[in-house]
Amino acid sequence: MQALLQLLYPPQCLSCGGLVDSDFALCPECWRDTPFITGLVCDSCGTPLPGEDDATVHCDDCLTIARPWAQGRAALLYRDRGRDIPLALKHGDRTDLAGPAARWLLRAAQPILRPGMILAPVPLHWLRLFRRRYNQSALLSAALARLAGLDHVPDLLIRSRRTPTQDGRDRDGRFRNVTGAIRAHPRHAPRLKGAEILLIDDVMTSGATLAAATEACLAAGAMRVSVAVLARVAKDA
Repeated sequence: MQALLQLLYPPQCLSCGGLVDSDFALCPECWRDTPFITGLVCDSCGTPLPGEDDATVHCDDCLTIARPWAQGRAALLYRDRGRDIPLALKHGDRTDLAGPAARWLLRAAQPILRPGMILAPVPLHWLRLFRRRYNQSALLSAALARLAGLDHVPDLLIRSRRTPTQDGRDRDGRFRNVTGAIRAHPRHAPRLKGAEILLIDDVMTSGATLAAATEACLAAGAMRVSVAVLARVAKDA
């Protein structure tokens, strides 16, 4: 039966739809064009850095901007297929990408995972969630939590104010846009006190949204917050 199914429905590349050897895989061309982040990275945002030192290092952005979270990692650079895949997950109804993307994210986030961590997505406002029908960050965090064997709380945070899109805003504008827009869900307030949280998002640009979400966790009593994103917008990358 398995062989018959593979004959009728042969595995296809996650990105281009070409034939591949196994399910949930990328073809050689798409794999080549997918900028996985490896090697030395910024300990705060996961941006790749030159060198091979194992010491804790930070990129220029994270030396300039005070990050409220403790550590951060990213699986992909936001370019080429590393841009196409998050956009397909977010806007193209490609919810099937969440599982494979979570495996890439697990590999990137492994150094910052800690026992007992609670995973939670950056929230969408309910109107945006109604229109999109799903929160792509919640799909990623749920899949990652299953792979890592950690707790997942999809509504740990809520977006209490609908914010305009961040597109086209400069760094300061992005931070102003989300100030005060995210807070902890009252139902989960006891669980947040003293907890270690890993926040999940699909793409990090300035880090403004993740900063607002982190500050909401810390204000509710979380002991430590880290972040992990599928793709990171990086200068000169």
